[in-house]
Amino acid sequence: MPLLAPMAFLGLKSRLAERLGLSLPDPCIQEGSIWVHALSVGEVISAVPMIQSLRCSKPDRQIVLSVATKTGMKIARERLLSDVVRLFYMPLDLWWYGEALISRLKPSVFVLVETDIWPGILWQLRRKGIPCFLVNGRVSPKTYKNYARFPRAAKWVFRNFSKCLMQSQGDRERLLRTAGRASDVLVTGNIKFDRDWKLLDNSEKLYLLRLFGFDSDDPVWVAGSTHRGEDKIILEVFAELLKNFPRLRLVLAPRLVEEAGFIIKAAREMNIKAALRSHLPESGLDRRVVVIDTVGELERIYGLAQVSFVGGSLVPFGGHNLLEPASHGSVVIFGPYTHNFEEMTEMLLTAGAGVSVKDKTELHWVMMDLLADHERCIRIGKKARNLVTANKGALERVVGIISSCL
Repeated sequence: MPLLAPMAFLGLKSRLAERLGLSLPDPCIQEGSIWVHALSVGEVISAVPMIQSLRCSKPDRQIVLSVATKTGMKIARERLLSDVVRLFYMPLDLWWYGEALISRLKPSVFVLVETDIWPGILWQLRRKGIPCFLVNGRVSPKTYKNYARFPRAAKWVFRNFSKCLMQSQGDRERLLRTAGRASDVLVTGNIKFDRDWKLLDNSEKLYLLRLFGFDSDDPVWVAGSTHRGEDKIILEVFAELLKNFPRLRLVLAPRLVEEAGFIIKAAREMNIKAALRSHLPESGLDRRVVVIDTVGELERIYGLAQVSFVGGSLVPFGGHNLLEPASHGSVVIFGPYTHNFEEMTEMLLTAGAGVSVKDKTELHWVMMDLLADHERCIRIGKKARNLVTANKGALERVVGIISSCL
């Protein structure tokens, strides 16, 4: 902190200043606000329908939202600026910041979406009698092992929650084995299913295709949220597929936009014509690959895909949200590492709405089979879309539980 504080003082409105607690949010006008915290892009997007639903059901309550990353803040400003009265970066979990925040926000309830647990602030909120809720909670097998190594610490953290509202029975059982009390850990489902999944209309689809330089009858493969190591695999498989499907086009969206430049370089080294999303349409129309280096567009871009691949799954990261491509009726392919979305993976496989591959070779042959059978892609895509629609309802349960304590 002594090293960082002088830099933060140079720009008191910067993210660093807010994280160091040098620029705290203005006090709320009304006492009894609803404080929601979401780590980054995925959590903020999950929180959008919940915040909007709470705003409708409790119009007399002010809602404040804290985030931890720049990309999360960008999405929050785009989608929630009119729904919250305060939007700020969560400062470091030090007790004097916690005291200052609580006194300024005067919350009646604290809602943590999915991850990013702050033990100090949770303890201070509980000590002041403010209910804390974990919403859309999940405990992956890897996280469970970490909790099991330090069971006393895990119990101390989770006893600060009034209720833990978990995505699945498996998540509930793993939490109960390490840190929970049965009365406080409930299965409410996954609120991601309750997002307003809007299909691309023809005008939006044609606009994106023209922007990317693709023809309307070109088959499109969207590989989203890819991690380092997966990008090369996707490009190599794509190069092989072009031999049989010369009209195939690829949209590749790395999890970290900073990786986009490296992907463009790798594509050009393989003699694949590629362009960055931020350079369109000036970079010309003759291209086969578009690399997304912007934030917040991937969800809509999945609507172009005949086949989708969700990253973080061919490398041992644990996968990413499989619902975004499924909601658009796209075939969803993923690798063997999906432990962060264990139940969602099982649901897709059971419904015949997703395809799991173990490595690069299997990915190549699965793509070959799917691209050769357009009708099969349509059938699988319909199953994926129907699965998303059939599993709505978690949002209503979550909002009901939170509202009951206000």
